Amino acid sequence: MSHLIPNLQAVQAQIAQAEAQARRPAGSVQLVAVSKTFPADAIRTLYQHGQRHFGENYIQEWHDKTTQLADCPHIIWHIIGNVQSNKSRLVAEHAHWLHTLDSEKLARRLSSQRPAHLPDLQVLLEINISGDPAKHGIAPETLLPLARRPPLPRLNLRGLMCVASHTDHPGQLRQQFSQMRSLLAQLQTLAPQADTLSMGMSGDMTLAIECGATMVRIGSAIFGKRDYPNAA
Repeated sequence: MSHLIPNLQAVQAQIAQAEAQARRPAGSVQLVAVSKTFPADAIRTLYQHGQRHFGENYIQEWHDKTTQLADCPHIIWHIIGNVQSNKSRLVAEHAHWLHTLDSEKLARRLSSQRPAHLPDLQVLLEINISGDPAKHGIAPETLLPLARRPPLPRLNLRGLMCVASHTDHPGQLRQQFSQMRSLLAQLQTLAPQADTLSMGMSGDMTLAIECGATMVRIGSAIFGKRDYPNAA
């Protein structure tokens, strides 16, 4: 795991450079290290060097890690994968952030399952900004009708998330990221506390930051190439 700390420092430097180029304040972009499929020891190594925010896709794998990492009490867990109904309770009881809220049904489940003694679950609405039918998320035009629903207890709507198209054409990415920034501005008219735009990954984080990302989700640039298991 000797590569982890140099990789983390390189990503942190890239984020800082992108903030400066976009004339944004230093530290305005939160790094979420996407640790899915990687062992708890890799997360612990980064934690010991100051990284606190970690993103996981597979609910059962992530829940197992929360037990293994009980000695890292200040981890902030971000769920960035699709949440099936039968796994929502684990998210409600143990996560800090959910980036992939995409239905009122899921919101109601999470609200009812979130323990009253915990802080509100911070949630982002996932937007299918590319219009790809294979991707999760709501259509951009359904954002405001969903956001107009009465707030639910124990959930705090903090903003939006997207997975942009997998493309080498920066113009297409810029259009999608810029649309996300506009959608966040629309959401803020209904939810003034919505201050978060989760977009940008290892290959496009600089452009995402230029277009207004406040969180970037970085996996391979930190952890290296991943093998995908049959995880749930």
